[in-house]
Amino acid sequence: MDGALSSIEESDVNTRIALLPEMGRPRPYDQSMPLHVVEAELEAPGRHEVLVKILAAGVCHSDLSVINGDRPRPTPIALGHEAVGEVVTTGSEVSDLKPGQRVSMVFVPSCGHCSCCAEGRPALCEPGLKHNTEGTLLSGETRISIDGAPILHHLGISCFSDLAVCHRRSLVPIDSDLDPTVQAVFGCAVLTGCGAVLNTAKLHAGERVAVIGLGGVGLAGLIGAVAGGARQVIAIDANPEKADIAYELGADLFFDARDDACIAKVREATGGGVELAAEFAGVMPALELAMEVTRRGGRTVTAALPNPSDRLSLQAARLVAEERQLMGSYVGSCVPSRDIPNFIALHQRGRLPVEKMISHTLALDDINLAMERLARGDAIRQIIRFEGA
Repeated sequence: MDGALSSIEESDVNTRIALLPEMGRPRPYDQSMPLHVVEAELEAPGRHEVLVKILAAGVCHSDLSVINGDRPRPTPIALGHEAVGEVVTTGSEVSDLKPGQRVSMVFVPSCGHCSCCAEGRPALCEPGLKHNTEGTLLSGETRISIDGAPILHHLGISCFSDLAVCHRRSLVPIDSDLDPTVQAVFGCAVLTGCGAVLNTAKLHAGERVAVIGLGGVGLAGLIGAVAGGARQVIAIDANPEKADIAYELGADLFFDARDDACIAKVREATGGGVELAAEFAGVMPALELAMEVTRRGGRTVTAALPNPSDRLSLQAARLVAEERQLMGSYVGSCVPSRDIPNFIALHQRGRLPVEKMISHTLALDDINLAMERLARGDAIRQIIRFEGA
């Protein structure tokens, strides 16, 4: 670890952040520059908090959804929610993490005592949701400021930065023998995609699976379906250029979602539809398509986050008459402290080749270009690498 960082104890530090002053800047983002890479002050961690040096951070559609207003958040806010880092120093009540410990960052902190946490469903933590919505850490505090003015935290992480202060319950300790570029994707893409298929929908070995929407999370869902023993995996996306990566990751067939005959082709290829359809595109036509390619008695799961104003139209009687299940999945219904190490272990055994999802690596200064690539559909998972990682 850098010597200057290892000497930090109780003092505030400076860091670069990717600041979003306001939502709704027009595209192209590499020209309108909605994110400003600026210097900010970072307070020393509170009692239950940790100062983390960011090694690598993934650029996710949920970040883009804040920029374009699909997922409204209060501003000004420092973006970023998928990352891996190393502990620099800890608050006085944190005894299980030590400087130099590698940690995966989780975008829903779990309080451990609300009703959802008590039921073993930390992804639905009620205080975690409240503080994420308000832009604070789980403690209710903010630790970022510019010239004394507070800057809000994105999902308790704000990892498009050299350093971040996070609540202990936003961090999962992991081994440090993997490339941080690969480790970064486990905190969001892998948790959400694999978790939706394996945890929420509970894939049974031998089932046919359709994956709709082949961004980073969708491809993680595809990998999860293959690892979970799916008999047949159908990949569906509106961008036919995604076919090659889908086949490389184990898809048996690819269909263009824009094809008017797409539903009929999937039903024909699967003998009437799939037992499980997983939707990750975040638009209503994709979710409707997912419902239509699911066979009678099957399950449709969605882990995408569309605009809050979007509404789904369906024939409610079909849920009963055809015994269909429509399920939502947040953070892949995961228990991060259990599932992140498990998914990393599967990757190390060659079962989850997530490194193939990484399309670009870049520096923090290129963050607006990364957002424009994502909006154009020209990237899968882009990873920001930080100095010294």
